Amino acid sequence: MPQSQTIPGVSEPALARLAEDIAFTVRPGDLVTLCGELGAGKTTLARAIIQILSASGHEEIPSPTFTLVQIYATARMPVSHFDLYRLSAPSELDELGLDLALEKGIALVEWPERAGGILPHDRLEVQLEDDDEGATRRITLTGHGSWCARLERLAAMRNIVAKAGMAGTDCALRYLQGDASVRRYARLDCRQGSAVLMDWARQPDGPAIRNGQPYSRIAHLAEDVRPFVAVAAALRKAGLTVPEIYTQDLDHGFLVLEDFGARVFATEVETASARQQELWRAATDVLVALAGHAPPESIALEDGTAHHLPIYDHGALGIEVELLLDWLWPTLRGEEVPREARAQFLSLWAEVIDRLCAMPLGWVLRDYHSPNLLWLPQRQDIARVGIIDFQDAMRGPGAYDLVSLLQDARVDVAPELEAALLEHYCAGVSRAQTGFDREAFTFAYAALGAQRNTKILGIFARLAKRDRKPAYLRHVPRLWRYLERDLGHPQLAALRGWYDRHMPADARGRVPAGHE
Repeated sequence: MPQSQTIPGVSEPALARLAEDIAFTVRPGDLVTLCGELGAGKTTLARAIIQILSASGHEEIPSPTFTLVQIYATARMPVSHFDLYRLSAPSELDELGLDLALEKGIALVEWPERAGGILPHDRLEVQLEDDDEGATRRITLTGHGSWCARLERLAAMRNIVAKAGMAGTDCALRYLQGDASVRRYARLDCRQGSAVLMDWARQPDGPAIRNGQPYSRIAHLAEDVRPFVAVAAALRKAGLTVPEIYTQDLDHGFLVLEDFGARVFATEVETASARQQELWRAATDVLVALAGHAPPESIALEDGTAHHLPIYDHGALGIEVELLLDWLWPTLRGEEVPREARAQFLSLWAEVIDRLCAMPLGWVLRDYHSPNLLWLPQRQDIARVGIIDFQDAMRGPGAYDLVSLLQDARVDVAPELEAALLEHYCAGVSRAQTGFDREAFTFAYAALGAQRNTKILGIFARLAKRDRKPAYLRHVPRLWRYLERDLGHPQLAALRGWYDRHMPADARGRVPAGHE
């Protein structure tokens, strides 16, 4: 059954603000119909949505009254703007290419009633009517099909932004380009400051792949905002710089967060490579400090629930290295990995993982690397490093985050800098803790580096093949260089032999077939 929500007294600036919310919410395949009398503001709303999606703010948006459709290649997705007022018959809609428009982009349709009821069922309907003698408008949003639940989330998003005091017409909501995550972000810019909106709807479980569990459960991946909120509180208590949470809606998956700005480590190095040593040393100091805080088993949330911090166990470590066999091997070889080669790989890794799982449990933030670290030079000491991604945190070998940082998948870290900061970390922890086992730590560093780089090689191959994101493949040669360093540890010699036999040097820099 369709679900509707009415917004009364919408002024011209408030209509533009509503356009920002709709533009943030839409995704490829969406149909938005705009209904109302002449002069009700349908074209005004459509133009605002297109301008926001184009991200330039200067796109010329002519009315499609005579052409019937105008197509725009915006920053996020293609947008087709239809005006069906002059449509002679509903059958003409096929010639205008609505179905094609919805394959890769969105469609905004004015005068949808002229289509005679043949529009797709799944759609967001926006009804615009004069309110208060034409000074303002009354907007009714109606969700059909899958848009029923999405309309509820749109209302929840607007509510949490209003609760944060950032829903006024003096505020702007702008989509932030994401990475490979299911989470989406927007920056809220207001006169009094800025904040970041996190949109993270709970994800349905994928297919069961082992022991009745999906990959996400085996690998202990967070499925909603609760782990983020819980881990943020624990890390803040430990003295680390994580975003303050201004408002939260745990049920719908929305957070309004402190804005750390745009000085991401990866970008800082691109613009001034000489600063890498300063940044990476500061980030290493954060991990030295964190090593002095034992991770809790459970963290309470304000709604009365608790987040249990999982252990980076054999199942999680093992399922991750298998990504190389499942995704990179077939794309390089054009065939599945032979049974014997898979069995040898798993057996060798099982021995290494058994040793890792026997080590003391420390914090594993899991994604402690350049895309998730921001430079805040106005702060002092370790507070200068802002950390924005930690929802998948676990308890496990303490070397994991250091190798994530010093063998960054997206930014080159020279062997000399890596070695110097590894020594810096070990010296710092040795001073703070009695009984620090440097030999065991350096083994864990090499083994976890091999594990992580093996996993990421598989992930990047999967992103290229399954998700049609080939840009990640440019990082493959760097990952192999790191992996070769890791496998040089004497206690990983048997594992290195498997890679040398089955992934020889001439294959390691090769771009997987079909993704050049």
